[in-house]
Amino acid sequence: MPEPDRPEDALPPRGALPPHRGLAEFQAVIEAIYGEKDRARGLEGTYMWFAEEVGELARALRRGDPENLRVEVSDVLAWLSTLASMAGVDLEEAARRYAEGCPRCDGTPCACDRGPGRA
Repeated sequence: MPEPDRPEDALPPRGALPPHRGLAEFQAVIEAIYGEKDRARGLEGTYMWFAEEVGELARALRRGDPENLRVEVSDVLAWLSTLASMAGVDLEEAARRYAEGCPRCDGTPCACDRGPGRA
């Protein structure tokens, strides 16, 4: 079978994607779906969209609607994935920073006074 010309062509139809097996796969899917548009918008413009989504997540948290929370968390995760891709950051590699517990105290749970990165 010939290779698809574009990454988008490699994706199954909407709704047919299997559950993501990890952050690397999720990042690759988001890149295939939105990468071209995101690069055209640029890092600054994409960050502004991300910030707007974080605001929508804050509203959803205040309202406490579980379905809306699921949607807004997924939107924030997708925009964060886009920013990471544009900046050359592998999300799965970045997440490994927390694999052994708190990056500051190595504790699970965290034993720091203010938590990881909260100086």
